[in-house]
Amino acid sequence: MVKENLDPNVNKKQEQLEQFKVDDSGKKLTTNQGVKVSEDEFSLKAGMRGPTLMEDFHFREKMTHFDHERIPERVVHARGFAAHGEFQVYESMKEFTMAKFLNDPSKKTPVFVRFSTVQGSKGSAETVRDVRGFATKFYTEEGNYDLVGNNIPVFFIQDAIKFPDFVHAVKPEPHNEMPQGASAHDTFYDFIANNQESAHMVLWQMSDRAIPRSFRMMEGFGVHTFRFVNEQGRAHFVKFHWKPVLGVHSLVWDEAQKIAGKDPDFHRRDLHEAIERGDFPEYELGVQLIPEEEEFRFDFDILDATKLWPEEEIPVKIIGKMTLNRNVDNVFAETEQVAFHPGHVVPGIDFTNDPLLQGRLFSYTDTQLLRLGGPNFHEIPINRPVCPFHNNQRDGFGRQTINRGQVSYHKNSLAQNTPAPAAVEEGGYVHYQEKVDGHKIRARSDSFKDHFSQASMFWNSMRPPEKQHIIDALTFELGKVKSPDVRQQVVDMFANVSMELVTPVAEGIGARVPEPREPASKKSSPALSQENTIKTPKGRKVGVLVADGFSGNEVKTILDALKAKGAIPEFISEKLGSVRGTDNFALPVHHSFLTADSVLFDAIYVIGGAENTPKFKKKAIYFIQEAFEHYKPIGATHAGAEIAQQAGIIGAPGVVVGSEPAEFAGQFIQAVAAHRHWGREVQ
Repeated sequence: MVKENLDPNVNKKQEQLEQFKVDDSGKKLTTNQGVKVSEDEFSLKAGMRGPTLMEDFHFREKMTHFDHERIPERVVHARGFAAHGEFQVYESMKEFTMAKFLNDPSKKTPVFVRFSTVQGSKGSAETVRDVRGFATKFYTEEGNYDLVGNNIPVFFIQDAIKFPDFVHAVKPEPHNEMPQGASAHDTFYDFIANNQESAHMVLWQMSDRAIPRSFRMMEGFGVHTFRFVNEQGRAHFVKFHWKPVLGVHSLVWDEAQKIAGKDPDFHRRDLHEAIERGDFPEYELGVQLIPEEEEFRFDFDILDATKLWPEEEIPVKIIGKMTLNRNVDNVFAETEQVAFHPGHVVPGIDFTNDPLLQGRLFSYTDTQLLRLGGPNFHEIPINRPVCPFHNNQRDGFGRQTINRGQVSYHKNSLAQNTPAPAAVEEGGYVHYQEKVDGHKIRARSDSFKDHFSQASMFWNSMRPPEKQHIIDALTFELGKVKSPDVRQQVVDMFANVSMELVTPVAEGIGARVPEPREPASKKSSPALSQENTIKTPKGRKVGVLVADGFSGNEVKTILDALKAKGAIPEFISEKLGSVRGTDNFALPVHHSFLTADSVLFDAIYVIGGAENTPKFKKKAIYFIQEAFEHYKPIGATHAGAEIAQQAGIIGAPGVVVGSEPAEFAGQFIQAVAAHRHWGREVQ
């Protein structure tokens, strides 16, 4: 579904991509050379039962292309899905940056966003416990700007030279290629125990953040510290945040594991369907800003990628909104071939001395050379900027532009020294003139050596249900580690974070509980708890269990109220087709009990019908009991109230049973907005 847009930049990118699209419907079959093909079922043979002939150019071309269809998948972030959209700044940021796309509130900038998991291969499930990539390509009038981040604001390591080591450790173990899409194994936790700068990130990974409900309900972070530079040359350190308008919400662990089996494409399906129905995902862009002169004001190093900037100390300024409003036409051509790079910046955005960022500036270009066949990956349609590009680079694999003229060097007189460098006032990029002085040394600053204070702060910031989920997750993960020595090392490490955390984990995995010690920090940051996020029924999928003979008009009142608040009812019954109620009212059945499960919905509403069959009752009870175990909202009216009674859930938090339609609708909508009802943990 494409949102009509009259902005020149957005339309220009759409038109640019449009010229490369091909519609084969109604056309005659041809070879890649344009020769019409008369037969595509049989290869050319010497006689009816003879050998295939080498002169069969159609067979050779078809098979050769098929044999070369795949390109190397990304080493990390291989499993991804993407969408097109647009970004618009709320107010001019000219005070802080000369980047034009952040200075004109009337202008919309086209974007392409790719979400991904980190550890698993292209075929792995999407709801595994893992970090999620959140990469955004802005097609600005000054060139492409890539904000390449994650859904977690910190990272495992401080220096990029350790990135290959970290990836080798977290990937499936090399002797058996297991486990896929998971970090619950010996080499990962051996790495963690022996590289303790990772403590903070591991807690985030064990938290609910690592199993998001949806890409639509997931925060994004630039992770690194960058610079904003304004026209006067004044700089601010900056961190980037994407805040989902629907709030930040997650799955529960048992639910996430079941979804991985029921629908391994759960996250991409959710995003694709939301855009198709016009329920466009929205994210607000926020920035944290620190003046250059305040670089050393804090009790942490602002260039350390294992640290975040607490929002209570450095507030997030919301500066714009991104809307994803168009699905890709071809996943390979767009999602797979898109090339992100943190070094793709525009005037007004610059780098810092973050050693993890500095290494990425080399690595991203290097990896695209292999994946995309050479240095011309910028000419692939999805990677092309909307502004013209002119330089003296020529030739190479996959070259598409046809450069005219005899000159391909600088300086020259034959072409009047063109293309010529642009002055600053003409938009030429100039690096921030930071003074650099020091001895060449392989070491890290002492300010990078505190590995536990912010891990403790993160733990202290969690509400009781969130803390329990971290305990359960770490107990699960370490329970999969076979080496008792590695398990003990990890337990001993996390004793520096919190004894409240480490004691139940140690007991759960049969490890020795460490000697009590004080936590590394007593600070907390309420902004880190997902319990403090936006809560709305908008975009929530409600599984409605319904059978023939339901009360037509009353049910219609409830469904209309749900839809008015942005919830999405989907109807489930014993078989596909439709179910009929009173008052000449019918509902389409989207799913049968064979094709749907409670884990695929945010809430369950049981209506039933005049004559609930034993099979319907049995399936409905299973649905709502499983949803109950996952703390989801459950509603029941009419014949469904009896089923809820049999399931033994009436009276529990988040369970709404009623007979008066308007009153029930209001209470159920409120329950749906809450997302989870953790009060059941003490039932």
